[in-house]
Amino acid sequence: MTFVVTEACIRCKYTDCVSVCPVDCFREGPNFLVIDPDECIDCAVCVPECPVSAIVADTELQADQAEYLALNAELAPLWPTITDAREPLPDAAQWAAVRGKRSELQRGAP
Repeated sequence: MTFVVTEACIRCKYTDCVSVCPVDCFREGPNFLVIDPDECIDCAVCVPECPVSAIVADTELQADQAEYLALNAELAPLWPTITDAREPLPDAAQWAAVRGKRSELQRGAP
């Protein structure tokens, strides 16, 4: 089992989760975070830290979020590790409850 960052993180990028991760498995993109499935030790300490509930166990993914398992695995090797909490994106509060944000995901460097 691994944990997965889902759509709720897109355009928010709250980083409360990264500072509690004991193995530094979070990777940072321009407007989204991912969890490296090869690094995640399934400890779940990040889950309650996310203010938008974007982190879930791979076994608990809803059907409409299933693609994020592969997306986390795809993007993790491309993006740098993030270990310290930072300010969320400036308009994070406006995007926190928005659904259907997949098209907003930016794949470039942070």
